[in-house]
This record gives sequence, structure tokens and C-alpha cells, in this order.
Amino acid sequence: MGRKLSLKKKLRSQLLNVYLDYPYVELQRRVAEWRRRIAGKPHQVSVFLQLDDPYSYLLSHYLPQFAAHYAVVVKIYLAQALGNEYTPQPGMLAEYAVRDCQLLARELGVPFLDKGTAPVVEHRRALLDALANEHESENFPETLRTALNAYWRGDTEGVKRLIGPHKATASPLIEKNQALLASLGHYNCATLYYGGEWYWGVDRLHYLLARLDGLGVNRTGKPNTALASIRQAMHLNLPGAVPDKARSLPPLELFYSFRSPYAYISLRSAYRIAKAFGLRLEVRPVLPMVMRGLPIPKAKLLYIVRDAKREAARLGIPFHRISDAAGPGAERCIATFFYAKSQGKEREFLFEAGNAIWNEATDVATDDGLRMVTEKAGLFWPEVSAALGTNDWRAICEANREAMTDLGVWGVPVFRLGDTALWGQDRDWLIAREIEDLCQGGEGFMV
Repeated sequence: MGRKLSLKKKLRSQLLNVYLDYPYVELQRRVAEWRRRIAGKPHQVSVFLQLDDPYSYLLSHYLPQFAAHYAVVVKIYLAQALGNEYTPQPGMLAEYAVRDCQLLARELGVPFLDKGTAPVVEHRRALLDALANEHESENFPETLRTALNAYWRGDTEGVKRLIGPHKATASPLIEKNQALLASLGHYNCATLYYGGEWYWGVDRLHYLLARLDGLGVNRTGKPNTALASIRQAMHLNLPGAVPDKARSLPPLELFYSFRSPYAYISLRSAYRIAKAFGLRLEVRPVLPMVMRGLPIPKAKLLYIVRDAKREAARLGIPFHRISDAAGPGAERCIATFFYAKSQGKEREFLFEAGNAIWNEATDVATDDGLRMVTEKAGLFWPEVSAALGTNDWRAICEANREAMTDLGVWGVPVFRLGDTALWGQDRDWLIAREIEDLCQGGEGFMV
């Protein structure tokens, strides 16, 4: 059985490597454009928005500028993210998403819960039905944007004005659009689809803009100020010298999994931030989601690895050939990490293991693979081999998982500083802003 699982894992890794290969991605794009031209169709971007999803609201704020600046047909779908197999903790995610989007909205200058303290949940169903009644009208995109705006600004009166004696019910429309979302290969809303590729939220909008710029559909040939401001706001800025007040701050923590490509990508930023502010970085490993009873469906896995690939390319982080570290590979890496930590070599091991798993397709479940990694990290293999037989790390990982869950999240990476917790490698800039705020005498934000 073990050998069959190993062969299955290797085959999956090889298929993912083909899927991630730049020539394959470029071929997919060329085929998509060829089919579009042969069919005589315009450039069309499909956008899936969910009323009670704050990320959909933030994205909708920029759609008018996007539609005006690019010669594309923007098709809006009122939808809902797919089931719990894609979001294992929907209640927890819903709570975290509101907090996260509050912070994003603040930095982006987008109004958020400024007319009320909570979204207008009591009228959610009636508002959905009203939107379903209007979904075939020419003005539907603007109507949906208005509804999202009222809902997420806490504007009860604004929501009521959109609700009337409508005959339509939203369920059939949402189910139909969910099916389309799934058939196109995704599972989440606040997403844009163009030519076989997906872009999630305002965080990934710039990738789509760059692709459309390359196709020559930018109406002006210049960047749009409002759209460009997103990248500017999300830029990681670090101080040139350690602020005096940073000396009183707690350690910067990073909840980490050896199987997460996003966690691997977060390492460099985490160490850069810690160094810039003179903080100690405490890496807290957890078992991969699949080893905690949280499976990752195929569509989600494919999106994650390709998204991580382009994020790594943007940051100049090596990400080429991968070897799935789920199972014994992850366990052996965690055991080795704690040994490396005892030797003052945890940083070296983290970077070498990440590079081996996500760039060199080294199988860390084998002695040959792990030994190669540990020797590069300056560790003594006989002692590493002895550490692999210990189980003390399991209790620590479980405590880390519980601490992460208490923060309202279940996935990695998570940046934490005291009472502040931010989920995702693309929140490095935001944790740096929080630290800077604390160093300037502010209270920061609480999560």
C-alpha cells in the first residue's frame, strides 16, 4: 500500500510540474486566443461575485474602471462559492474575511462598514431575489455593484431601496452560475476568468491587467490610476533602520507547513520583516491540511499551485519542479526542523527544504533526499537520522494548530504579532504596516 501511495504521489507531482511549466502555460494562452479569433468572439472576462462575500465587494469597486480602460466584454455572474469541501470552516472564514477586508479597504481607501457596524444580513435573501429579478437587464452590473456597496457599507436604507415585490427567486440563478463556475475550473467568488486562467480578488487583478496589456486591449496604452493604486498600496515597505520602539514588541510568528507553496513563498518576507524591525522570528510548524482531515479538491489544488508559481515569479523566488511533501515527507521535515532549531540552523533548513520541495523536486520522504537537504543546511546526518525517530514535535505541532485555530484561521501561512494575525503570504505588506504603526505610537489593529 505504501509503495502504491508513493507512486501515486510521484505521478501527481510530475503532472503538476507539466501543468506549471511556462511553455505549457504559454501554449494554453495561445490556444485560447486562437480559438477566440477563429470564433470571432470579443475578449471576454467573466466575473463571479457573491453578495455576502466582502472580497467580491472590494473587487466590484474597481470593475467600472477596468471595463472603461480595457476593450473587453465584462460578464458579471451573481454566484456563490462551492461547498464545504472547498472551504472546510465556512463560518470561521466568513468572520475572518470581514476583518481582513476591513483592513484592505482601509489601505485601499474603499468605504467599508462606514454606514453601519455590520453588513445588512437581515435583508440578504430579499436582496438576492431582487438581483435575480434584474439579472438579464442591461444595467445589471451596476445594480449588483450598488447592492454590494450598500450591503458592505452597512447601508440598511440603501438595501431597502433595492428591494421590491419581485417574483424571481435567486436560488436557480445562483445554482446555474455555480455550475458554470465549477465547469470552468474554479470554486470561489470574487474571481475573474479569462482565456483559461483565474484571478482571485483585488490581490491578483494586476496579473490579468498585465496579460490584457500584452494583448493590446488597453484602450490608452497607459496604466489606469485607480487600478495601479492597488499595487502601490500593497507594496512591502520596510524601514531603513530598526525603530527604537520595536525593541519592546513581541516576536513575529509565522505558522508554517512544509506542504504549502504559499508558506514557502512567505519565508523570505518573514525574515526580511523581522530583520528590518529587529524582531525575533518564531516559525511554528503545523501538519499539512490533508494530514489534519482537511482534503484539498483537485480544482483548488490546481489553482493554488499555479497561483503560487506566478507569485513566486513576481518575487524572484525559485519555483520550478515540485515534489509533494504530504505524509512522511512533511513529518520528517518537521522533526528535522526542531533538530535544526536546537543547532541554530532552522533558517538554513527552512530555505533548503523549501527549495528542495518546490524548486528541485527532491523527495524529502527518502533518506537520500532529506540527507541532501540537511547537508546543504550544515546539519550532521547521523544526528538528523536520530532525530527522525523522535515524536516530541507532534505535541508542539498540535499546540501550534490549536493556537492558529484560536486566531480564527486553519490554513497557512499566518503572520502573527501579539494580538494581530494575518493570513496569507500576500499579507506581508500589511503586517509590516501594523508593526510600523505600533512603532509610531499607534495601537495597531486587533484581529
